[in-house]
Amino acid sequence: MQVESLSSRADTLTGDDALIRITLPSSASGEGLRVLLNGADVTAAFDPSADGRVLTGLVEGLRPGGNLLMAIAPGAAAKGLMLTSHPLSGPVFAGPKQQPFVCETEEFEVYPGGGTLGPALDEHCTVARRVDYVYRNTQGRFARYDPAVPPGDLATTTTLDGNTVPYVVRLETGTLNRAIYQTAVLDDPARPGPGIDLRDGAWNGRLVYTFGGGCRSGWYRQGNSTGGVLDDRHLSRGFATASASLNVFGNQCDDLLAAETMMMVKERFIEAYGPPRYTIGWGCSGGSYQQHQIGDNYPGLLDGIIPMCSFPEVGFGTVHTLADSRLLLHYARTTEIPWAPEQLRAVSGFARFNTIGNLDNGAARIDPVPGRDDGRASAEFDASVPPAERYHPLNNPDGARATVYDHAVNSYGRDPRTGFARRPLDNVGIQYGLEALNAGQISKAQFLDLNEHIGGLDIDANFTEQRMVADRQATRAAYQTGRLLYGGAGLSEMPILDYDLVYTDLEPGGDIHLKFHHFSTRERLLEANGHIDNHVMWSGGAGYPEGETGAARTGYIQDRALEAMDRWLAAISADPGSATRAEKVVRNKPADLQDGCWTRDEQPSFIAEPQTFGGRGSSACNDLYPAFPSPRMVAGGPLASDVIKCQLRPVDERDYQVSFDPDEYARLTRIFPNGVCDWALPGVGQQPVVGTWLRYLGEGRYVRDAVRPAR
Repeated sequence: MQVESLSSRADTLTGDDALIRITLPSSASGEGLRVLLNGADVTAAFDPSADGRVLTGLVEGLRPGGNLLMAIAPGAAAKGLMLTSHPLSGPVFAGPKQQPFVCETEEFEVYPGGGTLGPALDEHCTVARRVDYVYRNTQGRFARYDPAVPPGDLATTTTLDGNTVPYVVRLETGTLNRAIYQTAVLDDPARPGPGIDLRDGAWNGRLVYTFGGGCRSGWYRQGNSTGGVLDDRHLSRGFATASASLNVFGNQCDDLLAAETMMMVKERFIEAYGPPRYTIGWGCSGGSYQQHQIGDNYPGLLDGIIPMCSFPEVGFGTVHTLADSRLLLHYARTTEIPWAPEQLRAVSGFARFNTIGNLDNGAARIDPVPGRDDGRASAEFDASVPPAERYHPLNNPDGARATVYDHAVNSYGRDPRTGFARRPLDNVGIQYGLEALNAGQISKAQFLDLNEHIGGLDIDANFTEQRMVADRQATRAAYQTGRLLYGGAGLSEMPILDYDLVYTDLEPGGDIHLKFHHFSTRERLLEANGHIDNHVMWSGGAGYPEGETGAARTGYIQDRALEAMDRWLAAISADPGSATRAEKVVRNKPADLQDGCWTRDEQPSFIAEPQTFGGRGSSACNDLYPAFPSPRMVAGGPLASDVIKCQLRPVDERDYQVSFDPDEYARLTRIFPNGVCDWALPGVGQQPVVGTWLRYLGEGRYVRDAVRPAR
């Protein structure tokens, strides 16, 4: 006899209920089955399948902490399952809750024209769960649906399963983990369902979980938006949708809390509608961070992902480029050595000089000090966070700090010397502009002056003459916990379709969504798993020079991406073989789903070819959408962007395509007294994750999971 929790893992349940499935062996009789929860009979909660061998029930009455569920049936040994329940307000595994924390239920619009949720009921930002019905009208807008007065402009939709149904949506809104969540599913009002054991022909049995973008100002707040659930692309095809305000990185920029929130929302969805056939991740930019890291670190929550405008993670792949841009721009403004903009661009690696300034602006997410005299962006908070709560080095040194590091203090720990989060940020030994020097784009004098004076940022992001030294404990934690995306855990057995959605490398004003980030993720998958057979990459995002005119074209491509992922997952789920999940993912990839790029035509065509990092002239796709390196890649660093702190080796004249005279060489060795980065070696402390489903007990304290969920 098998007893399993369908809601979530048995040790990560929330609230007082859980959806349970009992599978009887052929020797057992279901008629005499008894199910006990902490000794109380809950057998009546279970309904049998047609053959009576599988019973499913929503068991209520769980108490906080451990609960023993026992199944007893004639002809079989009794079977027990320990169910561990956690508060609906959290935490479950993400560690202590952030304070201060601002509720935003009064600012959250339930649906267009549907009003807000009103004031929160407690300090956990709780509101009562509610259900609304909306419909899509023939003008393509969602509006309130009143079943007593059916509207005359109600549209119909045909799902992927071929069922044509009224376009009416059941929209549930509530709070979990201090987040506002929503789920949406087609619900034919003329038929019963959907429910745990009931399908009404409208919902296709699949779930799309949407993740919202952003990061700057993403802390100390509940948020007043989700990743979007009233999405015609998904709902019209019959997919259910789900999301939460803490799955929008513009509201909260920590993948760990995002994973915990997603788990709780999916649990609620399952307890209302039953387990989805599979769950697809969907989102751009900050939504891609979440898909990558939830997929790798908490396997089982997502079955396949479609990251768009993607990065590996915010804290390293993104932040390294932002910090280097801030330092480079500051150096350019303060040096006495003349530089042409094109020379600074060559040091950055970017396609446009203005990208340096754009990314300097993005470095606000690592700068906690408000009101910089030089006007650079810093200390970004949403207006909902009271100014009196915010950090100031003189006026409020104990205030809330607006940085990605302080927001992730549960992972990195707190430095007792400063009282702030430990920071894994380093640029010791980096030879900025090395490849530009060797290509003849900058002079020896410029190279030496740049590396002598580029300096670093202190813990408050003030410019310093000294370079930045990463905290060793935080560096180790970043690798062990997956705060720096590993790629060899859950992602090793997951279908991934990466679509750039936006192409902005050539944007005249610069943009943070650079194409090399897509290849950084792919490189990590290759290093961790030895192949990228489960990773498909599509280029063809909207951007310079077409601007907003690309929306219809990219919408068409997104439709193709969703349908392709659905076919891939359907084939995997239909595979009865005994192969591993990773093997099934690869062998069930549709033959027509392959790397390539979409042309810029209004009706785009697909060019099938492997996607590789490179500029124009290296491939047909790179002629259309060339990729450019980062400052650390120009310094010799890896495409994977996964070295937090490099190992050092002595300065070596063989690195240079120029000859230094004795005085210049002596100056070079003084600039790098401990040596330069040896990019042929792993980073200091670089290692795989120590496990999946880690639990955080306090600031910087985490433990491994004893059980990996079956796949």
